[in-house]
Amino acid sequence: MDLIIHTTFLPADDPDTSLAFYRDVLGFEVRNDVGYGQMRWITVGSPDQPQTSIVLSPPGADPGLTDDERRTIAEMMAKGSYATLVLATSDVDGTFEKLAGAGAEVTQEPMDQPWGVRDCAFRDPAGNHLRINQLT
Repeated sequence: MDLIIHTTFLPADDPDTSLAFYRDVLGFEVRNDVGYGQMRWITVGSPDQPQTSIVLSPPGADPGLTDDERRTIAEMMAKGSYATLVLATSDVDGTFEKLAGAGAEVTQEPMDQPWGVRDCAFRDPAGNHLRINQLT
């Protein structure tokens, strides 16, 4: 088989704020921006990985969800426990300084983990948990 990660979805409850974070703070390019009624899906990705995209999507947009399920999603997003994205860089310390300096919400400063990776962590404007690993 010849499989790659092509697209993943992250919830974004404020599209403009999330767009500014992923585009202006992380440096991702905007690949698509589609609206439907009050909802908006924004596709972003690293310029160095044109085959891999992240879709910032309305949380709970699935018409099959109940109101209770939508409330649960909103509560989990607020706690930062609904979605996680792991990114990687060749300079985790420099990346940390740049993101922290841009006002990103720090949840963990760079540290060496017992499982062998050096990483740091942030939350995006929607509360999604972002880990950034040091490439070796």
